[in-house]
Order: sequence, then structure tokens, then C-alpha cells
Amino acid sequence: MVQLSFTLLPAILLTLRVTAGPVLVDESVITLDISRRFNFTGCSVVQRDLARINAVKNRSTAKNGRNARAVISEPVDNQALTYIATVGVGSPATLYDLIVDTGSSNTWVGATKKYVVTSTSTKTTARVSVGYGSGFFLGTEYTDQVTLAPGLVIPKQSIGVASRSSGFSGTDGILGIGPIGLTSGTISTGQLVPTVTDNLFSQGTITGNVVGISFKPTTTDDDVNGSLAFGGTDSTKFTGSITYTAVTSTSPPKTSLSWGINQSVTYGSTSILASTAGIVNTGTTLIYLAANGFTKYKSATGGVADANTGLLRITATQFTALQNLNFVIGGVAYTLTPNAQIWPRALNTAIGSSASSIYLIVANWGSNSGEGLDFINGYAFLERFYSVFDTANKRVGLATTPFTTATTN
Repeated sequence: MVQLSFTLLPAILLTLRVTAGPVLVDESVITLDISRRFNFTGCSVVQRDLARINAVKNRSTAKNGRNARAVISEPVDNQALTYIATVGVGSPATLYDLIVDTGSSNTWVGATKKYVVTSTSTKTTARVSVGYGSGFFLGTEYTDQVTLAPGLVIPKQSIGVASRSSGFSGTDGILGIGPIGLTSGTISTGQLVPTVTDNLFSQGTITGNVVGISFKPTTTDDDVNGSLAFGGTDSTKFTGSITYTAVTSTSPPKTSLSWGINQSVTYGSTSILASTAGIVNTGTTLIYLAANGFTKYKSATGGVADANTGLLRITATQFTALQNLNFVIGGVAYTLTPNAQIWPRALNTAIGSSASSIYLIVANWGSNSGEGLDFINGYAFLERFYSVFDTANKRVGLATTPFTTATTN
């Protein structure tokens, strides 16, 4: 049993609400549109991100068919660090708003709305405990029917039922879609817990043990913003082809248990970070670089630390002089244009700041490279690229989208 304790921080609440029913793209893909809403509650984005990622880092360190649709896409909401889907549990199903998280793998309910026992509920003797940096939960394991969407039903999914939780105000728990290795040490039996994606695949509901995620940049409080696909990829959400890179084998396993990859970073022609290991994570709002890389980026851009937001602030003149920021992954450069490197100016007030300021979305991870977790490519990166998390082949895929070079910010 993992016993974890963390300082809880308020957050910027960024909520995406379902705006339309499922749309059949082709025989194998169902896409549901989602929209985004902000609710600022007083904590800097950087504080929230670092608490969350430190928990992933510490937890990882401690763990020293037929009739199947190929792809089913499910609506998700974004809560600054996370994405939320309405998930049915039991029969008849009770609906829970669960954070969809690639940075953790346990699925659990009961943070706000209490778990409802039905005919499909089976209580086990196991205890479950997971810490998230910005919160935690303790509880008991059940198996139950989980319904993600019509046709996307898991008969006997292991779920945690919280007897105690903190840091999840306004949500009911988590839908974990990280690799199964992240469940190590979270349950008192000592066993690994198959994720919802693992079970959908093993039961033949989906034909690939794959999750595809699509977002697009937006400058309004409420806007259609993205989709989540189980079983494969949605070709309507990206351009060109998807390039895959193997999950890193870096040790210690801070990244190899997560969706970890190797990449190098350049700013224009200047090397910012040599090839090293880090993670791609939907649960992080910004992009984080190891301290030595961040220092080079700060110097190159001329950014000044802003005490109010925790972000780097630049002038309008410095913005016009920004160069491309390139993430080289698997031999392919994924480029953030100058516009993609700044927080949407129209949303400055959503983080409690001046509407006229210009902030960069690259922040300091706090330790130098070489520790096994040297960068985090968060939402600010993922809104410009389509991402694929392929459990079966232990790889991460990326592709450009129609919004990769958009000038929305």
C-alpha cells in the first residue's frame, strides 16, 4: 500500500463541456466535440503543474476481436491539468465526472458523488491508495461495469471507491489511461491493475490498445476544443502521417513507467537541451524544461520571471524577435512557432493577470538534466500536435494538425 501525503494547492479550473452528441466519422471512429471554460481560483499554473509532476516523479521512483470497432472516440473535459469525461459505473449506471489522465492509471470514483452499489458491483478485500501532488484518495477496490460511451462498456473493471479524498472539488475521481506500470504499489494485493484501455482491448471491444488525443488552441472561455479516441486514431484530427517513437528505457524509471520519450530541444539554431528523457503528459498545462535548458531559453528570449503568474513575461518587441522552438523526437522536429510559445493573451485574465501582458508557456522544471525526467510536454505542446499513446507497441505517436502553426494567441 502506497501511503502518500502532499500539500494541496488551489487551481485554475479549465472545464470543457460536451456540446454535441457522438459523430460517426467512418466505420471505426466516433468523435464527440468538447468545449473549454475557465474558472480561476488563485493558484499559479506553475505551482499546480509542479505539484502534480513531482507526485508522478516520486511515485515512479518509489516503484524501483470479433464485432470490435477499431476506434471509439469519447468526449473529454480539460481542468487545467486534466481532461474530464462523464463515465457510467454500475447497472443501472450512475454517471461520474472523471479526470482522464495519461499520467496515472488507476480508475476510481467517490470524490464528490458517492459510489452507488448495483447488481454489477463486487467488493474485494483490497485497499487502494494513490497520491497526485494536488490531491490523493484512499479507499477500497471494487469490480464493476464501466460505460465510457455507447458500445464502449467494460463488464468487470477494477475501480477504487474513495473513503477519503482531497483535491478533487467539482470532480468525482479519475479515469486512468497511463501505462499499467503506474498502478504498481497502489493496491494492497501488490498486483498490477489493468487499465480501462487494457480491458477494452483484451475483451475485444477495441481492436488496438491505443488512445488518440486531439486538442486545438483557443482564445475564448468556452470553445469546442478536442476529443479522445480509444482503440486507434482519428484521421480527421491530424495532417500528414503519425511518427512513432519508442517509450524510453531510461533508468531510474521516472519516465519508463509513464509515457516517457527521448527528445532534444533547440531554440532557432541554439541547442537548449541535449537528447534526454522526459514525458508527454495531458495532466500538465505548460511545457517544462530541466533548469539548465530553461536558463538557456530564458536568456535567449529575454523573458523575465513574473511573480504573479510564475511564467516568463516578455515585451512586444521581444515577441516579434522570438524564434521557433523545436522538439526533436525520433528524428523529427516538432516546431512551436513564436505564437505557439505564448499563453493566449485573450485569456490572461483567466490566470489573474493583465490583458496586455505577454507570457511564455515554457517553465522551469527545477533540476538540471540527467535525472531521468528532464522535460514535460504538457497541454501547451499537445494542443498543437495530435498525440497517440500506444500500449501494445510501447510507443508514443505525434502528428501535425491544422492548428500547429495557427496564430491564435
